[in-house]
Amino acid sequence: MCRHLAHVGPTPVTLASLLTEPSHSLLVQSYAPADMRGGGTVNADGFGAGWYVRDLLSDSSEDHARGPVLYRRDDPMWTDGSFLDLARAVETTALVAAVRSATVGMPVSTAACAPFRGEAGGSTWLFSHNGVVRGWPPSMADLAATLPALDLLTLEAATDSALLWALLRARIATGKDPVDAVAGVVTDALAAAPGSRLNLLLGDGEQVVATAVDHALSYRAWPDGGVTVASEPLDDDPAWTPVPDGSLLVARPGEGHDPPSVAVAAL
Repeated sequence: MCRHLAHVGPTPVTLASLLTEPSHSLLVQSYAPADMRGGGTVNADGFGAGWYVRDLLSDSSEDHARGPVLYRRDDPMWTDGSFLDLARAVETTALVAAVRSATVGMPVSTAACAPFRGEAGGSTWLFSHNGVVRGWPPSMADLAATLPALDLLTLEAATDSALLWALLRARIATGKDPVDAVAGVVTDALAAAPGSRLNLLLGDGEQVVATAVDHALSYRAWPDGGVTVASEPLDDDPAWTPVPDGSLLVARPGEGHDPPSVAVAAL
């Protein structure tokens, strides 16, 4: 199993404040995860972080997001001193990050590490999958056949996560609402591969869409109106709220220190 998180908010935060500094940060979860549920013991097969950059345009008083910037490696987060330094210096209002434990038989490579990045429906998205598709790859053959040949030929990696991302991106590209697209991909994948663990994270810099299917997920609302969604709470603060299994979460930041909007519904 992998571990991942996403954050969106009105106030810039450093990558380190979420990924490396908390007592149970994503860095700690890479070598001491609390809840792997039989999917390995550590998340040492790579990591990645994607974050959105905000520019103040000279002809406008309004902030505009661009990016996201993507940093991925196929070795453990704790071995990358350059990233640990970078994380203290970089600020963002939105990010998706993950540490990876590769499923047996799937490649260990940078291209296989989440988050994945791509454009669809007028936005640039970041995507992560924590889990496993049972019976891969035969179980997903029929769903894969619904994709254009070019999408299959340009998959970033020969993994279940990369295929789920291609399926999701294709649905958003046809105009489907991102929330409906995530729910549809999970429903179809479960029908094709029962018992799969499908914990998805999708963000575009303005919102986070997440699912909890056969694994843990929690979220925390912050006083500034930001919200963090994570496989495991980043500390022992009781402000973390668990998401029920079999649920879909949609989170958007508050404005002017209003609380964020967090909606959780059954899939």
